[in-house]
Amino acid sequence: MAAITKLRGYPIGQMSRLTGVNIETIRYYERIGLMPKPDRSPGGNRLYDRNQLKRLAFIKRSRGLGVSIDEIRALLGMVDRDGVSCGEVHGLRTVHVRAARGNIDGVGKMESGRTDMAAECARGDIPDCPILETLFDDPENRIA
Repeated sequence: MAAITKLRGYPIGQMSRLTGVNIETIRYYERIGLMPKPDRSPGGNRLYDRNQLKRLAFIKRSRGLGVSIDEIRALLGMVDRDGVSCGEVHGLRTVHVRAARGNIDGVGKMESGRTDMAAECARGDIPDCPILETLFDDPENRIA
């Protein structure tokens, strides 16, 4: 621990261990601007400060909850500027929750459709496969 204090920062390997974020992912977050560029040691190694450690933990938790990179960028943009309100953050999160519900509904419909397709399949050597027929559904057949 004395070496870290002497270096005045967290090396990338320690950041990875503390947060559970892969080293390459940390570098990726730097490249896309989610993580600020860290200071460098005299030898050129990345040295992160406590705020960067907290930021990386925030990104990790957000990704674990299914928050998109773009939404994380928006949330961090709010954090980085002064005067962000809880209402602004709530508004952004509400949009995300609505989108997630839409995705959940879509997954439910997809599961139902797959179950229906599998039930129609006779699993034989017939030339017409109901699963493929369903997947190649002609949109013109649904026009009223």
